[in-house]
Amino acid sequence: MCGIVGYIGEAQAAPILLDGLSKLEYRGYDSAGIAVYDGEEIRVQKATGRLKALSELTHDGATMPGVSGIGHTRWATHGAPSNVNAHPHYNQDKTIAVVHNGIIENYMKLRKYLEGKGCQFVSETDTEVVAHLLARYYKGDPLEAVTKAMHRMEGSYALGIIFKDHADKVYAVRKDSPMIVGHGKDGNLIASDVPAVLKYTRKVYFIQNEEIAALTKEGITFFNVDGDEIAKEPTTIDWDVNAAEKGGYEHFMLKEMYEQPQTVKDTLNPRIRDGEVVIEELGMEDGEICAVNRIHIVACGSAYHAGVTAKYVFEGLARVPVEVDLASEFRYRNPILQQDDLVIIISQSGETADSLAALREAKARGIKTLGIVNVVGSSIAREADRVMYTWAGPEIAVATTKAYSAQLIAEYLLAIKFAQARNTVSAQEVEGLLRDLQKLPEQIEMLLGNKGRIQHFANRYIAAKDVFFVGRGIDYAISMEGSLKLKEISYIHSEAYAAGELKHGTISLIEEGTLVAAVVTQEELYKKTISNIVELRSRGAFVLAVTNTGNREIEKAADYVIYIPQTNWYFTNSLAIIPLQLFSYYVSVGKGCDVDKPRNLAKSVTVE
Repeated sequence: MCGIVGYIGEAQAAPILLDGLSKLEYRGYDSAGIAVYDGEEIRVQKATGRLKALSELTHDGATMPGVSGIGHTRWATHGAPSNVNAHPHYNQDKTIAVVHNGIIENYMKLRKYLEGKGCQFVSETDTEVVAHLLARYYKGDPLEAVTKAMHRMEGSYALGIIFKDHADKVYAVRKDSPMIVGHGKDGNLIASDVPAVLKYTRKVYFIQNEEIAALTKEGITFFNVDGDEIAKEPTTIDWDVNAAEKGGYEHFMLKEMYEQPQTVKDTLNPRIRDGEVVIEELGMEDGEICAVNRIHIVACGSAYHAGVTAKYVFEGLARVPVEVDLASEFRYRNPILQQDDLVIIISQSGETADSLAALREAKARGIKTLGIVNVVGSSIAREADRVMYTWAGPEIAVATTKAYSAQLIAEYLLAIKFAQARNTVSAQEVEGLLRDLQKLPEQIEMLLGNKGRIQHFANRYIAAKDVFFVGRGIDYAISMEGSLKLKEISYIHSEAYAAGELKHGTISLIEEGTLVAAVVTQEELYKKTISNIVELRSRGAFVLAVTNTGNREIEKAADYVIYIPQTNWYFTNSLAIIPLQLFSYYVSVGKGCDVDKPRNLAKSVTVE
């Protein structure tokens, strides 16, 4: 949600701001704007719609000269998408410009206070309050104004700020919304996420809660909320800069699907050594693992679906009970947590607002926490007691593919490590599990090579109104993710159901020609799921089945069958999801949808 970029240095700022914002388009947005100090005043230019409109309006930044500025892509929360509501926002005298990601929860109270002091507002946003509040406190010292404003504001925010009277600085502020600072050779940058700065530097600082950064073209100084200077160590980002580019693919989503074999290798191979699972950054001794009485997995969206799969894997291999919660529900249901529980938070970005709130709830109760995240130095990675990285690299498309696959691998490895520590599997069983894991990259590559057949099938369902996904056990978890992929990028109504629940109301939705995708990878459940398929076809459904090679019995029941290679039944999600990803992608392409940036969706949901 909302992308922020800022720059100060030797080069012209506007082209760098526009380029950085283009790397953040995956976050979702409905308008964009930049503010640049031109030597005399802060000039602002905004446009609704895609970033291309702003680029054309400013001739790729050429009409906005200046070496310092801030930029923003807005995902509307307060006020409809419009030029007036787009960021950056000024104070009344246009001497301060602000961009903001997050929500100022007490903005109405602050707005009423500021209006009482004579401030005139032009937008409906909560962000404009910040600009007027800064002006109210500004007495010649920007840092003092920023710290005083921070003490008044409630909610979550990442801010980029420039002051006309101090145009030699760009300020960045963070509270519960992501913000990084990049130290480049010819200037310094702020951004919501790493891809925006990779072209200019790999040396970044992660700003923590209630911290401030003051950037000049020569250097960066950090402060706490009281204005005291603090020291920070940089992190070197080792992502391949080309990983954030399309590289000849039509869409980022397609590119990222084809990166899954390598992503699985990168997450898997360094952690298998001499028949053992080694997760160096985890730092959990066997005794600590054995002391865990119950696991709570908390996540949102696709990460939640990965967590549902993990429940079966942990319970089956490590024999430890697991509960899986949507992060947005976890803390509001007042969960029963005990001191020997472990709360696992799964998040690609490590900044997901609901997941971060759940983590903090668990920590406040004294419960041990473990983060499974992709972004090194992210909030969840820093705040969790333990961390495991997925090493998926940058994922640009809003609909996750490779990050989801990496989360699955991380969970498999963690479950095997728990099983080894708790002596619930034999050395021979571990050997077989690891052998099957190491085959997955090649098997995924083989499935991706079958795209032509899936594309042909997908073309038949471009006009579908409803699609249902069904499965039992892990197959139900796969169905949930397959359904989400289809609905989020093609806008086709899609639902996932546990196949055993069909008779309890769901089957009444089946009409002649309704497409049902049945996932059938759990061998002991073949017969029961096939019975469900027969029921569905008898009501007129057209059934696409995804099943293991060798399950020929299903050809008598289903209309169309996609086979996946044989693997351990715990790992079938990693294979069965591939044809469902491809199906969703090609349906979306056939409908002419914006595959990488679906309407109303954002990559990183950093507000509740």
